[in-house]
Amino acid sequence: MSAAREPVLASLRTRLLVPRLPRPWGPDVPEVHVIVVEVEDSHGNRGTGFSWTPTIGAGAVQSLLDADISRAALGGPTHPEAVWEVLWRHLHEAGGGGLTTIALAGLDLALWDLTARRLGEPIAGLLGRRRASMPAYGSGVNLHYSLEELLEQVQRWIAAGYGAVKIKVGKPEIEEDVERVAAVRKALGPGRRLMVDANQRWDLPTARRAVAALEPYGLHWLEEPLRAEDLDGHVQLRRSVSVPIAVGENLHTLQRFREYVAAGACDVIQPNIIRVGGITPFRRIAALAQSGSVELAPHLLTDLSAQLAATLPGAVHIEEVEDTSFETLGLLAAPSPVIRKGATIHLEPAPGLGLEFVERLAADEPHLPHAAHTSGVPA
Repeated sequence: MSAAREPVLASLRTRLLVPRLPRPWGPDVPEVHVIVVEVEDSHGNRGTGFSWTPTIGAGAVQSLLDADISRAALGGPTHPEAVWEVLWRHLHEAGGGGLTTIALAGLDLALWDLTARRLGEPIAGLLGRRRASMPAYGSGVNLHYSLEELLEQVQRWIAAGYGAVKIKVGKPEIEEDVERVAAVRKALGPGRRLMVDANQRWDLPTARRAVAALEPYGLHWLEEPLRAEDLDGHVQLRRSVSVPIAVGENLHTLQRFREYVAAGACDVIQPNIIRVGGITPFRRIAALAQSGSVELAPHLLTDLSAQLAATLPGAVHIEEVEDTSFETLGLLAAPSPVIRKGATIHLEPAPGLGLEFVERLAADEPHLPHAAHTSGVPA
């Protein structure tokens, strides 16, 4: 009797969900974009993943999935580690990172979900879970908040038991940043860690002046002080200041992370699992962090990043941005396996990624064209 034929990828379907943020990330970011990716293999097994982008490129990401990625992947293997490198090279003409890796993440997550579900395992169990619960730090997109609103947010984090919080800096005048950071530090007291995030707003001279002004408030790290493309600037800044430097939410490839670590440009790397292309490259970047003696702090998307953090050795900083859980955004048709209990994240066992997305958001029309698309090959 011949062995059963290995399953191949038989279909790929995408749909766009556009949840509104309960607390907008500024006047230009009232919503985020989630491209749900559903796959099925030739044996009838299914998996679900997603791509994500706050403001720019959701239509382009969905088009890449519906056209280029679908054509290249259908009829091929379904294990993500057998697929990722081939597809990344195939897409490289359109860019080694950015829209291409964001789109590729949707398929990568769906294939990991399919693989884990086929084996009856949660993704953390499949990859080797090391812990069932982890502390998170409170984070907010709050540069546009008044000082009063900012301090109210900080008090919510304190009440929830967070031992560390992160706020935005980068006001037009450094003196205003100092006022806000000083007020937050006073509210936190000396026992809680305080991180600040400049979101690439400064040049090198401004960053140096800002660090000198903010350093007395005991910063645990300074995040994205310069444009992500400015490797040399980050190297110079890190050599001239004592505050640890964090980068990575806008680095999109393992190669780019390797350059930053090798150059001594940072103390903390912050890969966004979607922007780097999914679980497959994220695990390689996590290994780089361990071998390069830098800390790892995945960027956003706690419903995904906490599941991966549970499989990694050593401490991993988990970011919990206020009011952005998938359940809060109305994205899920069933409870998330990532459970928040104050400032602690717990994992409940669920097959695969355990994320069951709604078919569409209630009373919401698609914001972009071709909101749903299906491609397939005969099973």
